[in-house]
Amino acid sequence: MFRQKLSRLLAAAAAGALVALPLASTGATAVEYRGDGVTAWSTAEVADQAAADQVLTWTANAGVSAYASAPATATAGAATVVFENSVATGNNIGMSHTLTFDTSTPGYNHDVTLDILANPLDNNGGRYEAEVVLTPGTYRYFCAIPGHGTMVGELVVTEGPGEDTTAPVVTAQVAGQQDADGAYIGSATVSLAAEDDSSGVASVEYSVDGGAYVPYTEPVVLDQPGMYMLEHRATDNAGNTSDPGTVHVVVVAADGEDTTAPVVTPEITGELNDDGAYVGSTTVNLTALDAGSGVATVEYDVDGAGYATYTGPVVVDTPGEHTVAYRATDNAGNTSQPGSATFTVVEPSAEDTTPPTVTTQVTGEQDGGGAYIASATVAVLAEDAGTGVAGVEYNLDGAGYVAYTAPVVVDVTGPHRLLYRATDNAGNTSPPGSVELVVVGGSDPPDRTPPIASAQVDGEQDELGAYIDSATVSISARDDESGVAFIEYALSDTAFREYTGPFDVTGSGAHELRYRATDNAGNVTRTGTLRFSVSREGIDACPVSDERPTVIISDVDSKVANVDTGNGCTVADLIDADGPWVSHTAFVSHVGQVTDRLSTAGVLTTRQADKLVAAAKRSDVGR
Repeated sequence: MFRQKLSRLLAAAAAGALVALPLASTGATAVEYRGDGVTAWSTAEVADQAAADQVLTWTANAGVSAYASAPATATAGAATVVFENSVATGNNIGMSHTLTFDTSTPGYNHDVTLDILANPLDNNGGRYEAEVVLTPGTYRYFCAIPGHGTMVGELVVTEGPGEDTTAPVVTAQVAGQQDADGAYIGSATVSLAAEDDSSGVASVEYSVDGGAYVPYTEPVVLDQPGMYMLEHRATDNAGNTSDPGTVHVVVVAADGEDTTAPVVTPEITGELNDDGAYVGSTTVNLTALDAGSGVATVEYDVDGAGYATYTGPVVVDTPGEHTVAYRATDNAGNTSQPGSATFTVVEPSAEDTTPPTVTTQVTGEQDGGGAYIASATVAVLAEDAGTGVAGVEYNLDGAGYVAYTAPVVVDVTGPHRLLYRATDNAGNTSPPGSVELVVVGGSDPPDRTPPIASAQVDGEQDELGAYIDSATVSISARDDESGVAFIEYALSDTAFREYTGPFDVTGSGAHELRYRATDNAGNVTRTGTLRFSVSREGIDACPVSDERPTVIISDVDSKVANVDTGNGCTVADLIDADGPWVSHTAFVSHVGQVTDRLSTAGVLTTRQADKLVAAAKRSDVGR
């Protein structure tokens, strides 16, 4: 459907209408198409995007103070933008309006660069559509026609429904006869259950004693005396896997004499300093297991003071080196050999939790309204009575925080907002403060907008879209601020060179044109790409050809026969999956154009063309 809409828009451009196509899947600059004999177009940034679920409509009439209607809110994601300035919307005097998205004012989203000019008398009747992708935040739009400056508004975009990122919840239940110590006599049966309220549970797995995970299909029976550790996890249909859960089980023999002492494991926790000492205190946890008759008692001894019964975690908070000994006895009277753990406790240092204090001072000559004439200087001062100031940062007009090293001179005409903050050596950061000021009679705002560049190919074409004998390449660029400095291009694998005027390409075969423009402020456009082929009678356009029986795009077999298209090139040659594609979107768009031409020429059926486009979308070309 997108290719059909693109064809309609290009047909309108050929008839003399100005059309703006948003490249919203990448947030790239829009390309303008005019009815000036264009016979080929750039494919580098045309989005391969199905019609959006949400349609946002702007209308204009004969007034110049506001749009007749405009949306106020939208949901993040794909959207169809409709702009209509027609007799039907109340414009019966032929007045032009634009729908232009702001790409420079701080505080707004700048990833949609849409600029549509509509007039009730143009070939589209003043109605245009474009596909965009919106991100959360606020967009500013306006009419760029002189004298229409109050036609301005904002579009607030909120998050859409999110994907499933929550893993399943797994529970375990152990069944069996237990003795007084909780050990299972003879055997234990472990049952697992998993729940997922979003995409649903796909699988459950378990592992016994660190072994490999295996699928859980029925309750797990543990029937040999010993200590077991069973880990479990589950994965949902969105691919989210839960963190492993653990069940500890002790199975004892149903009868027989127990001659094996318990096993005791210590765990020491607390805050460690750089020297490995515990700051303030440490906690000792003891765990005893016995696979025979079960654990009867656990004992501990701190620094030789004598054994005491262990009933819970032991806290040691006296500064110095300490040794904790431990042992356990089972119900058959077997006592383990004493184990021990040695550690050091040190006094905690006073903690700095207070951020620095930050103040500012603005100086400069002011007029009667408080505005600063020509420039203002902002000094930022920070103090910290604890660990001291580590750094100061400022953010001017939303440009992002940078280190403050000297007073900031603001000399650009207009309103400004400077944010500031400071961090101390303990990592405490002050809340942002702000200073707002106005400068009059200063310098003009710098040009940060790159030029708009476009390219076209002219010449006689055959039924497959190849240019016969030669193709003429023209490149143009426009910059409304500092002006275009120069245009560059590179043909196929050659280096970039300066463009001085239209040139002919006579070499037989496929060609790739890359082009870019630089303005007088040093801003450079994104590199555009235009692909075309030249066919010369009696010359094989593809001497080194992909002759595989079916068209294979990367590792995706389309199952479409890889036939010769009539000039020595196979279908796979024209698709050119191994080319230097700048994005996956650009490649898929290119495949759509190639298959459209081959379908029109009778080389492919419509079904075969659709299968090739589907294979291109599944491939990893350009990703």
